[in-house]
Amino acid sequence: MTIIKTVEELEALYGQPGETSLAKEIDYIAPEYRAYIEASPFVTVATAGPEGLDCSPRGDKAGFVRIHDERTLMLPDRRGNNRVDTLRNIVRDPRVGLLFVVPGSGNTLRINGHAHLDTDPALLDSFRIEGKAPRSVAVIAVDSVYFQCARAIVRADLWNPALHVDPKSLPTAGQILAALSKGRVGGETYDRDWPERAKASMW
Repeated sequence: MTIIKTVEELEALYGQPGETSLAKEIDYIAPEYRAYIEASPFVTVATAGPEGLDCSPRGDKAGFVRIHDERTLMLPDRRGNNRVDTLRNIVRDPRVGLLFVVPGSGNTLRINGHAHLDTDPALLDSFRIEGKAPRSVAVIAVDSVYFQCARAIVRADLWNPALHVDPKSLPTAGQILAALSKGRVGGETYDRDWPERAKASMW
C-alpha cells in the first residue's frame, strides 16, 4: 500500500490544473450558470457537522432553487423524514456544497457557499405549493460556481434508458427496514402504503 500523505505528493502525481479548469470558476451566478440552475429539478446538498459529513438529495419542479440575486440562492425545505441532518449541520456549520443535475445534460453545476436558515412567514409563503409552505428556507451566499465536465455522466451512460435498473431487482424500502430493524418496522405494509402516504405528504 502506497498512501499519499501531502499535497505536494498529490500535485506531483496529477500535475497542475489546465486553464479551462480554472477559468470556469467564478464567485457569482453568471447567465450561463443561471440556465443550469433554472433547468435543474435535482440537487445534492453537502454539509458538515460535529458528527461528520452529510450529502442529501433535494428534488422538486425544475427551477425550485430560487436565484435571489447573482450571489444568493434560496432552497426551500420540503416535507421529509424529519431527520434534519442537513439543517442541523447548517445551524452549526454554514458551509455547503451543491451539485445541480439536469436530466439529459452531461454537465453538472457545482456551487460552494455559506447558508443560514430563514423562517420569515412571507418568505415561506412565497414558496408555497399546493397550499403548503416549507418550514424553512436555506439562504445560500455563493462563494464559488463552476460547471463539472461531462466525463462522469458519459462514463456512467447515466441517461441511457437501456441501462436503467429495474426497481424490482432491488430491495424495497419496506424490506430494508424490516431486515435492519428485525421486523419492528417496515415490511409489506410499509411498501403498500407508501405511494398514498407520499402523495399526501409530498409538499
